[in-house]
Amino acid sequence: MRTPCVIGQNTVKTLRACLKIPSGAVFEEKAGWQGATKENTPCGSSTEEQRSQTAFSSKTLRAAGLLNWGFVVAGVTARCGDAPPAPPRPTPKSLTAAPLAIFRQALSLITATLLLGASSWLGGGLAAAESEPARTNTVATPLPSKHIHNLFRATTNVFSGNSPEGDAAFAEIAKLGVKTILSVDGARPDAETARKHGLRYVHLPIGYDGVPTHRVAELVKAAQSAAGPIYVHCHHGKHRGPAAVAVICEATAGWTTNQAVSWLREAGTAADYAGLYRSAIEFRLPEAAALARIIELPEVAKTSSVVEAMVAIDEEMERLKAAQKAKWKSIPNQPDLTPAQAATILWEHFRELARMEDTAKRPAEYRSKLVEAENAADQIRLLLRDAQLSPLSRDAALQTLARSCVSCHQSYRN
Repeated sequence: MRTPCVIGQNTVKTLRACLKIPSGAVFEEKAGWQGATKENTPCGSSTEEQRSQTAFSSKTLRAAGLLNWGFVVAGVTARCGDAPPAPPRPTPKSLTAAPLAIFRQALSLITATLLLGASSWLGGGLAAAESEPARTNTVATPLPSKHIHNLFRATTNVFSGNSPEGDAAFAEIAKLGVKTILSVDGARPDAETARKHGLRYVHLPIGYDGVPTHRVAELVKAAQSAAGPIYVHCHHGKHRGPAAVAVICEATAGWTTNQAVSWLREAGTAADYAGLYRSAIEFRLPEAAALARIIELPEVAKTSSVVEAMVAIDEEMERLKAAQKAKWKSIPNQPDLTPAQAATILWEHFRELARMEDTAKRPAEYRSKLVEAENAADQIRLLLRDAQLSPLSRDAALQTLARSCVSCHQSYRN
C-alpha cells in the first residue's frame, strides 16, 4: 500500500505564492499540463505507469524526482560537504513542460525547509561536524601510560614523552624495549636511576628557539649509535623533545618535511615555538665528516649557568621592548619572530631558570621573585595571542614584568 502524500498548510501557502494561485485547489488537473513524460522527467526517462498519471499527483511528483526522501537525504549529505552539488535541471523542451519547472522551483523551497528541520532533528550534529572535523593522527601514535605524560611512538624505534621521575617511570620506559634515553632538557637527568633499569642516558640540551646545527649532528649520531630503541624527552614532552625527534627521524627514518611538521602538531608542539618548527622545515642531513668527528656523547652535559640564563632573558626583554615601540605589530629586524613567540620564549626561560639546581639553593625570596617574573611573562604571552586587545594592556603587562626584574636585580644581581 502506497503512503499518501500529505502537504501541510504552510507548504500550500508557499506553493500558492510561487504559482500565483490565490484560491482553489492547488493540485488540480489543468488543461494542457502533463504528467511525467520523457521531456520533463529528470534524466529523460519515465515508465508507462508514470506517463499515465494525472499531472501533479503524488506519484507523478515522485516520478519526477521532486517528492523523494532520497532527494532530501542527498541534500543533507551535500550540505555536509560529502557530496557534489546536484547537476543543473534540464531546460523544459516544450511549453507544456514549463509548469513542472515552476513546481521544481517551488518545491526547492520546501526541500530547504526540510533540510533545516533534518539538521535540527539530528541534534545539530551536522553543524558540529562542519565546525570541528574529526582529526586523526597520521604520524604520532599515542600510547597509554601510568607514569609517563605525552607518550608517543614516532617510529618502531623512537619514542617521545616527558622527563621520567621515579623508578616506576623508568621501568615503564624499559618495558618499551628502550635501551637509550636521550634528554634535550636543561635539567640534570637522573642517570643513576636510569642505570638501575638498564638504561643509558645521553644529555644534549636545546633551547626553545630551535635545534642548532651542531646539536642536530649530535642527536643524529646518538640515534644511529644507540643499541636498540630510544626514548627522547624534554621537560613536559611537548615542544623540545618532539623537535629533537623530528630531526632524528628526518635523518634516520626518511621522514619528509610534511611528516616532521605533522609529528610536531600531533605531539602537541605549539605554533608559538616557531624556531622548533623551523628546525624541522629547514632540516639538512649532517655530513658524514661532521658525524665522524663526534666521538663522545655526554651522560650529563654541562648546562647553562644562571648568568647565561639571565643574558638570554635580557635579550628577549629587549625584543619585547622593540615590539612595544612598533605598537606590538612586529619586532624590527626580526622577520622570523613575532612578539607572541618572543614572549613565549621569555616565559620558557624563566621556567627553565626555576628548574636549575642553582635556583634550588637560593633564598626563598629569590625563588618567589622568580615566580612573579614567570607569571608576568605568561601574562604578556597570553595578551599577545589576542589581536583584539588594546596595546595598552600589553604595555602595562610589560611594565609589571620590568618592575619585577628590577626588584630582583637590586636584591640579588646588583
